Amino acid sequence: MEFLDLPPMLGAAGTVRLPGSKSISNRVLLLAALAEGETDIRDLLLSDDVERMLEALRALGVAWERAGDSLNYGVRGVGGPFPVKTGDLFLGNAGTAFRPLTAALALSGGEYRMSGVPRMHERPIGDLVDALRQLGADISCTANEGYPPLHLKPATIRPGGVVRVRGDVSSQFLTALLMALPLTGVETTIEVVGELISKPYIRITLELMARFGVHVEQQGWERFVVPGGARYRSPGTVFVEGDASSASYFLAAGAIGGGPVRVEGVGRTSIQGDVRFAEALAQLGARITLGDNWIEAAAPEGGVLKAFDLDLNHIPDAAMTLAVAALFADGPCRLRNIASWRVKETDRIAAMATELRKVGAEVEEGADYLVVTRPQRLQPAAIDTYDDHRMAMCFSLVSLGGCRVRINDPKCVNKTFPGYFDAFARVARPVPVVAIDGPSASGKGTVAARVAAALGWHYLDSGSLYRLTALAAMRAGVALDDEAGVAALAAALPARFEGDRALLEGDDVSDEIRSEACSVGASKVAVLPAVRAALFDRQRDYRVAPGLVAEGRDMGSVIFPDAGIKVFLTASAEARAERRYKQLMEKGLPANMQSLLKDLRERDARDAARLVAPLTKLPDAVLLDTTQRNVEQAVAFVLDLVQGSVRAPG
Repeated sequence: MEFLDLPPMLGAAGTVRLPGSKSISNRVLLLAALAEGETDIRDLLLSDDVERMLEALRALGVAWERAGDSLNYGVRGVGGPFPVKTGDLFLGNAGTAFRPLTAALALSGGEYRMSGVPRMHERPIGDLVDALRQLGADISCTANEGYPPLHLKPATIRPGGVVRVRGDVSSQFLTALLMALPLTGVETTIEVVGELISKPYIRITLELMARFGVHVEQQGWERFVVPGGARYRSPGTVFVEGDASSASYFLAAGAIGGGPVRVEGVGRTSIQGDVRFAEALAQLGARITLGDNWIEAAAPEGGVLKAFDLDLNHIPDAAMTLAVAALFADGPCRLRNIASWRVKETDRIAAMATELRKVGAEVEEGADYLVVTRPQRLQPAAIDTYDDHRMAMCFSLVSLGGCRVRINDPKCVNKTFPGYFDAFARVARPVPVVAIDGPSASGKGTVAARVAAALGWHYLDSGSLYRLTALAAMRAGVALDDEAGVAALAAALPARFEGDRALLEGDDVSDEIRSEACSVGASKVAVLPAVRAALFDRQRDYRVAPGLVAEGRDMGSVIFPDAGIKVFLTASAEARAERRYKQLMEKGLPANMQSLLKDLRERDARDAARLVAPLTKLPDAVLLDTTQRNVEQAVAFVLDLVQGSVRAPG
């Protein structure tokens, strides 16, 4: 699928079981591979990044197997450096695989080539390469110095002493060194140059290394001493926590959409720093509750999030979710100390600023900060995701503002959360739609309008939009088969509805658009693809809280295919012609019964045969034949459907 359309949502509530953490999954896989013994890894994340790590480990001589269709994997460690001494490894855009493997391979005494997708070749790795060269590693950047692809050659490693690495670009460089240095068997000190960012991720690394038997001496955040003679040993079984970064989207959904939304798999005992996202939400006024293995979020008492000014260096991934949450805050929001966004899967500061502006936000972008000011009203937009899973997941939250949103390239979430949109759909509540389709003069307009009034919902007479378009074309002297000309009129149609009145350029044309000339004209322009495209989004924008009753000929098939209730309302051609005849006579308009019957039959044939959105009953639509029913009976039938009590036609 090239895109995914999310409808406007009423709110969010429910429970989500999180997939395994990407950061923990790839760290555990590498440590298990380098360790002595076999490790049973439970609840491993199944995603693109982890697949790249698994493929690389197998190519390097590490045996592993998956237990059936479960998320449990058995890894037989090699007890030291990798046994396979040559390899050509493709690692996609998986930074959590590329950086640590670079360090481990540099100390394995072999010749390896490492590459990824074009974006990976734009992500800096020079600071890690420089640190490894201090140990004697022979590493060449084959395209641009400081960036992948890499060529690693056998070299005499000089372990021990002090190795310096910058900490202000990516914490993954320090993580890579920490996990690889036990392979040397010699005590080595790592000194961090500059401020170490993303410190919670280093805590994850140190915690997992300790589980595998290597305890690093930490001297603040500036010096780390990897002991000599240390060897990784399997702890037996390791459970992978749920992904705390992924939890942020659902916790934010609870805070924005009412909630409560509970995420299971992380909690107060988690080793992941991104659980502190819950603390940030609490500062915005969200109501947060924590258990050992779960976190729950609900909207503030007043329903609106507070504006914020936060240093988010400690939760760079989850901080992206706060940038979208800023769309629902009561003032300008500042996200500070987020320079690491620039070197992620995309330049996230630039990407976030661009996409937030699409939905109407005012955004100030700096080298290491963003200031986001919510718009008066969110604007529907097609969000580009830049092959970045977090962009796709973050912007799904825009739909909770009652605004439809299109996510381009939604499959990019496979990097960390392949089932994300299914999980989001389980907690988000779309604005409900009743789609009533059927042939001309079947009474669907009258029934739909009364159902909408009874429910207190909005009403869309899609046929009137096409009738108004046809009338506008006739007034402008544009031929009805001039697709480009009619589409241009439809795109800028100066029309609005006020109750039962339809206005065109301020004129009440409610009766005029019901004339036979407009009816025939509407049927002609409705088959033009460009005209339908011009009116497509306009119709979808009628879907606003608390709900919509939409009637036409393709409401359930094209405009609102996710409508919870679909009705195909019909009647015999004779009954419809008689109704139309009475309607016209009551308005003092000329009418001929035989002519009306002929026109209806011809229109039915055209509508059923047209290539674009042909008139047909959908398999998931309920048939309602009103030949022998009056309006009140038909309205009652549809209301029963809405209330969940389906009364079969009799």
